[in-house]
Amino acid sequence: MRVTIADDSVLFREGLARLLEGAGFEVIGRAGNGTQLLDLVDADPPDIAITDIRMPPTNTTEGLQTAATIRERHPSVAVLLLSQYVETTHALRLLERGADRIGYLLKDRVSDVHDFVETVRRVASGGSAIDPEVVAQLVVRRRHRDLVGDLTEREREVLKLMAEGRSNSAIGDALSLSPKTVEGHVHSIFQKLQLEPADEDHRRVLAVLTYLRA
Repeated sequence: MRVTIADDSVLFREGLARLLEGAGFEVIGRAGNGTQLLDLVDADPPDIAITDIRMPPTNTTEGLQTAATIRERHPSVAVLLLSQYVETTHALRLLERGADRIGYLLKDRVSDVHDFVETVRRVASGGSAIDPEVVAQLVVRRRHRDLVGDLTEREREVLKLMAEGRSNSAIGDALSLSPKTVEGHVHSIFQKLQLEPADEDHRRVLAVLTYLRA
């Protein structure tokens, strides 16, 4: 898989490039700001662009804005945003146009190399990945709502993992549940949240986060 990386920290950018190259990715471009990233993607679209949200010149939302532009110009290019802090508003803005080929992670997740590499592969292959901390805050924000209040603690745990982009099998492994039990929880969650269940994992993420945003 071909990757383009953008981060204003040279140390982080080069470290991330070496990590990905060591995992078998081909890093075809490195950028220090959103403009450079967009130029690189326009010239040679990668399978996935990985970018920090906050970059020069204002260090606010340049990365997010660049990601939105990439999705408009190059729908087949996956985008994974990295953030130093949990910013739920940015995550939701990113997902407004669909959850396929989209990821949002805290930079701390990079330290878990295996999980991070698997996340990059999943997003680049058309899936999605939302940081557990972001999902947790979204769920907390909605706990006062009647529908979410109807969920059991176990269903909330399953919901968080669904929103991270986990498959039923992965949810079962994480919570030590049988496939049949996970399917039952997923069915119950969609019923209680009044959402139509979908077969594709990233569509489930979009449905859940769309509800949480309401």
